[in-house]
Amino acid sequence: MLRASLLAATGLIALLPTAVLAQDAEESFGGAKGADLSIEAMEPDGSDVSIGRAGEHPADIARYLLANGPGAANLSPDGETIAFSWDVTGQSELWVMPVSGGVPKQVTFKTGVSAPVWTPDGSRLFYAADRDGNEQPGYFTITPDGKEETEILPAARGDFRVFGDFASDGSFVYASTARGAGVFDIYRGTLSGESELIVESESGLIPQSISPDGKYAIVTETVGEDADNLYLLDLATKEMTTISKPPVDDRASHTIGGFEWGENSEAIYFSTNLGREYSALSRYDLDEEDIKTAFRPKADVENVELCGPGGSVIAYTENHNGFDRLFIRSKDEGLQMTVPKLPDGNYALDCEGGADPKLMVRVNGWQTPGELWMVDPLEGTAEKVMEANLAGLDPARLICPKVVRYEARDGLELQGLLYLPEGAGTGENAPPVVFSVHGGPTAQSQATFDAVAQYHVARGVAVFEPNVRGSTGLGRTYTTLDDRENRLDSVRDLVDLKNALAADGLIDGDRAAVMGGSYGGYAVNAVLAEYPGEFAAGVSLFGVADWVTALEIASPALKASDKIEYGDIEEERWREYYTVNSPIRKADQINVPVLYSHGVMDPRIDIMETETMVKTLRANGVPAPFIRIPDEGHGWRKLGNQLFYFRKQAEFIEEHLGLSEEQ
Repeated sequence: MLRASLLAATGLIALLPTAVLAQDAEESFGGAKGADLSIEAMEPDGSDVSIGRAGEHPADIARYLLANGPGAANLSPDGETIAFSWDVTGQSELWVMPVSGGVPKQVTFKTGVSAPVWTPDGSRLFYAADRDGNEQPGYFTITPDGKEETEILPAARGDFRVFGDFASDGSFVYASTARGAGVFDIYRGTLSGESELIVESESGLIPQSISPDGKYAIVTETVGEDADNLYLLDLATKEMTTISKPPVDDRASHTIGGFEWGENSEAIYFSTNLGREYSALSRYDLDEEDIKTAFRPKADVENVELCGPGGSVIAYTENHNGFDRLFIRSKDEGLQMTVPKLPDGNYALDCEGGADPKLMVRVNGWQTPGELWMVDPLEGTAEKVMEANLAGLDPARLICPKVVRYEARDGLELQGLLYLPEGAGTGENAPPVVFSVHGGPTAQSQATFDAVAQYHVARGVAVFEPNVRGSTGLGRTYTTLDDRENRLDSVRDLVDLKNALAADGLIDGDRAAVMGGSYGGYAVNAVLAEYPGEFAAGVSLFGVADWVTALEIASPALKASDKIEYGDIEEERWREYYTVNSPIRKADQINVPVLYSHGVMDPRIDIMETETMVKTLRANGVPAPFIRIPDEGHGWRKLGNQLFYFRKQAEFIEEHLGLSEEQ
């Protein structure tokens, strides 16, 4: 069923004579002071939009945005019920369904919830929900039948939280900034609403998983955006033992694959790139206090799951250039077991059960926005229990991205995913292109469902998703190559990749636009300022204009990692560096139209960053249309806002790449 009542979208131009802030001081989060409503901007106004007819090609962009499937999902402790988030109503809610399939049942309403977590006895679902993306959630539980809902910990202004795990007695650990020191401390809470600060932090501590016997919690400490230190917290004595704390220059990640405990709390199974380029499946024995490595593939091991009789089955995925591969092995012998064929894309796993284990795989791929599969890890068989709704799109017309590699001007091999229109020409007949830059910067463009990319490709425009230096998934060293003074090297990579693709005759380099959100939005601002003339237009969503102000007022989630990734802005050397090397300082070199957008409730990057770019470009006579969304934070969660924004973005890109209405 299409969400007709939520098909909201035409724009309203707001032009007010004097500066008015959209929030008062009490409503400011993460340093945000609210929007300057005197700046001319478009905002969603709730008007209806048309979506075209099913089967039309190319389809209206609304069809691609309406295509949907289940989000984050978890199995109940008995392995009989799946709980998952799903935005079919227009915003994310909790749903449940039997593992055998059937009609899903909606459990929450108007919450904007993210991921569900089952309580240890399986009687309730735990979830977090914030206000319009401000990332300061309250904690709640609800029964799987949706008949009883309880507020556990109310949301509090300035209290950013990260849930950790449940103990078998129903208590839980989580990280919180409630102390007011601007860092994440560790708290222990109960389902009756009690909460106790158990470990104070000087930087950022995040609890990850509690042992089956309830004695220990795994704790990580953020070290930059790409690494962490690993500790074992004794929940009785509140003492922490170091498991792994390499030097900062040799830092490593231990959280890539999550954490699984041995049945008797004797060992921890996880994935780490400690001492190597790619993360390997590893085991830490509590008695021996030693990390042993089991498998060392030339790809990151992710999604580690343990189940089966006595925890004898271990399942995990390997990330190969943004495409996941599923592996199932016997834990002790390491023998590879039969794995069923699954659709291409990105996988998320959850495994429950002893003698009769059930492995759930959520697939999000270039041809599916989400589906759920139940795998029998002992038999190697699989059954799809929930499929995606493609909103009338023909799956045969969706494009699989091609992995491409090119050498940067300094000799470094760069990588990315290229979506080419069906029957695309080459050379003089090559298609125009949109570069879509991921955020992070420690993130990776992967072969997941990309509604915007598929829309543009269907309209004859290539889409390239670069993994410039600093991206994950391509080795530990590669991830560090954009740190601090090397920031602009990753910006230069965009130009090198564009020119290499054009030299190969795959794209029309003279008709290239660049877009990105968050850090990707910064990259758009930076490449247009540093390399004028390389791109014909830009689209910057909630990006950074001035690193000095952005780092000064970053939310606690970002401050914990910023000092290593960007440098300590309190130090004069970094203040001087970013005073020179921020897009706003070179904005007078931007000479092409740029579409800007920002959510008023954004706690990560102040809306002032976008407002500054808009005002500067307009003062320089450069077109800078601006879309301001009052009820969103760092990204667009709500369907009505998505439909409004992405239609405007598509129109802007097509206009400036010279596409005709007929195309």
